[in-house]
Amino acid sequence: MSRHRAAASGGDGPRAGGLRLGLCCQFVREPIRFRTSTAAALLRLAPRERQARLAALCRHNADALMAALRYCAARGIGAFRVLSQILPLKTHPTVGYALKELPDGEQIVRAFRACGDFARAHGLRLTFHPDQFVVLNTPNRRAWSHALAELDYQAEVAEWVGADTITLHGGGAYGDKATALRVLRQNLERLPERVRSRLALENDDRIYTPSDLLPVCADAGVPFVYDVHHHRCRPDGLDVAAVTERAVATWNREPLFHISSPLAGWRGPRPERHHDYIDPRDFPRAWLGRVLTVEVEAKAKELAVLRLRRWLARVTARTPRSFGLEAERADSTLSDLQDSLP
Repeated sequence: MSRHRAAASGGDGPRAGGLRLGLCCQFVREPIRFRTSTAAALLRLAPRERQARLAALCRHNADALMAALRYCAARGIGAFRVLSQILPLKTHPTVGYALKELPDGEQIVRAFRACGDFARAHGLRLTFHPDQFVVLNTPNRRAWSHALAELDYQAEVAEWVGADTITLHGGGAYGDKATALRVLRQNLERLPERVRSRLALENDDRIYTPSDLLPVCADAGVPFVYDVHHHRCRPDGLDVAAVTERAVATWNREPLFHISSPLAGWRGPRPERHHDYIDPRDFPRAWLGRVLTVEVEAKAKELAVLRLRRWLARVTARTPRSFGLEAERADSTLSDLQDSLP
């Protein structure tokens, strides 16, 4: 079994009880914004104007990324997920580009490398999560080619900024899940090294469960990103503690997990929809006290991360020695804290 390693962007960053919380891509209150465009808007410009516009967008996003990292470092948020369109429309079939074609392209790369330097200096971990159209087991050759181009672009930026993980879902089932999983396994070996060394697979809420993907990950030497919300939406007979142990065992670096809560509660309609915040009762006790990165997938973005961090700090304060209490006493303490947090 092969093991591929990517250099992590951050060491021991801000943590609560061993946990490093991650902010995903955007802000709701902080005035940090990433910019993009549309192909239609760019095609209305003359070629030289189009290149200048793209260069300005890329420069702005490099500056915005640095601002995001400074915010995280100042507020104890230990990880940041870089948005897929940090270089807008980079792989678009009509208006795609190479940075060397843009005005001051080398300067833009240096700005992203400075973000990586800052992340390493402050112990921040950076990750990527490509859009859902990036599918590794697609039978469509054009879609496969586009997936490769998109993954290679994100891996290139990951090299600049020191991101160690690119998370993908398993893809489609295409009427035959067993065959689709076999194709996924085969296509993992077709990836360029800078993609392969960073790639991790995540369970989703419609098709692929932990029990589907964990054997693929173990066989291929690919880390498994455990999304507990997806697992609760699409259970497979495995409990959270068991999946947590098996998921951790797939990593050759700090494991990366995802947390979210249902918008209308678990008894409400469409529980796969994300709430603004994390309900503390949804945070797995099996994760407490572990060295993990947990990306917070909540609509309130930085506000949700900070609220969850406050709760985890209270848990840490009430359960000393890294939660090393007797099981019954620890369960009682955690229940009290979960019930007390609004």
